[in-house]
Amino acid sequence: MSEEILINVTPAETRVAVVDNGVMQEIYIERSANRGIVGNIYKGVVVRVLPGMQAAFVDIGLQRASFIHAGDFSRGTARGLESGAAQQGGMAAADIRQLVQESQELVVQVTKDPLGTKGARLTTQLSLSSRFLVYMPDTDHIGISQRIEDEGERQRLRDCVLTLQGQDSMAIAGGFIVRTAAEGVGADELRADMMFLQKQWDLIQGHRGDVAAPGIVYQDLPLPMRTIRDLVRPPVEKIRIDSREVFLEVEAFARSFTPEVVDRIEHYIGERPLMDLFSVEDEIQKALERKVKLKSGGYLIIDQTEALTTIDVNTGAFVGHRNLEETIFKTNLEAVNALARQLRVRNLGGMIIIDLIDMSDAEHQRQVIRALEKALVKDHAKTAIASISELSLVQMTRKRTRESLEHVLCESCGVCKGRGTVKTAETVCYEIFREILREARAYENRNFLVLGAQGVIDRLLDEDSAHVADLAEFIGATIQFQVETVYSQEQYDVILL
Repeated sequence: MSEEILINVTPAETRVAVVDNGVMQEIYIERSANRGIVGNIYKGVVVRVLPGMQAAFVDIGLQRASFIHAGDFSRGTARGLESGAAQQGGMAAADIRQLVQESQELVVQVTKDPLGTKGARLTTQLSLSSRFLVYMPDTDHIGISQRIEDEGERQRLRDCVLTLQGQDSMAIAGGFIVRTAAEGVGADELRADMMFLQKQWDLIQGHRGDVAAPGIVYQDLPLPMRTIRDLVRPPVEKIRIDSREVFLEVEAFARSFTPEVVDRIEHYIGERPLMDLFSVEDEIQKALERKVKLKSGGYLIIDQTEALTTIDVNTGAFVGHRNLEETIFKTNLEAVNALARQLRVRNLGGMIIIDLIDMSDAEHQRQVIRALEKALVKDHAKTAIASISELSLVQMTRKRTRESLEHVLCESCGVCKGRGTVKTAETVCYEIFREILREARAYENRNFLVLGAQGVIDRLLDEDSAHVADLAEFIGATIQFQVETVYSQEQYDVILL
């Protein structure tokens, strides 16, 4: 199987698409005005302790206070705990009032971005990631990724890390988790990662004393670099980047930390927009729809709510060729493969309920669950599946660390009072920029007129005016704007004058 990674860069946002055999499997979006904060380390101030919830709210300088549970404290941050209690029950069993008090300063790391109305999720169990390792300075645990299944390889990696950690030249206190990418790598690569993490931790230690609370101590890498660190695996044959500046930065980063992937990185200079390759733009649009069509004629209905995501499987136009039970079985098999991809594309997390079509055959039920487990093997997020209930419902969870694609690109509709969503004015503006670029490449024209809703035109003339000016200079054309009062926020037209 061949995989490619496409990195599309504009001043306002960066998008990364993971493509497998010509089909988009994942999309990551990072906007310069609203970067994700997972992995960032902050010095915060405890603003409220909640004994009834065994949690506390911490001000780390964001719009909303962040949240930390008693179980997310490391032993080094416990205040006034008996060592025996810490050993017997761990932090989860400790009273939150023994761990922190109001107005106390706390060094924390973000484990989940703010989601909806909820603040960021925090931990004091700090960790730093590299290509092959995750360093945990407050523990002495050596863990191996569960995706490395060979017991001999797991033991080799564990012994290698312990040996390196004990060398006088290293002498690194703390624990490590060996990542999936480390399978088969030698001691030299692991030593280089350890040294990098040690230097990074020393810099953080030196910097944290200079930061006033609330304030940021350490910021994780930008999306293009995180892509190289976290997403590039042996099946990835090519990484295309459509910005020369970012290409050079990523290439330099790869030479230092992942030299084996340098030859796979290329600067894309094609006339066709990068995200039009493999129909990525079309796939993003489809991922915002409720209905997902299956090749057989069946379909899925996907609904996101605050509490959970529901996925309903329907036979639709598929009538089968043999009998009803066989038709249902084939539809469910196709559906679980399609929905596993949709979980990745849409970045759906938390509790997920799958309403399969009722199956009376127990063997068919087992095969469908096995097919779902197999389809989820490639998922970077941690998943857990329960068995099929008597009502043919499958309960599963998928770890959620960032907003879903719908929440990133869309907002609640003011007309229907939140029953549906429309794309934000910001998203529509960026679509307009891409459409103008597409038209400019296709036609030798020097004047464009953009028709759009009031909110979209206002943004183009205000917050995004600098981007408009840069675009006009880049294509050597003039761009004019006109409000159409009858247009909805998602409607626009780019007219050649």
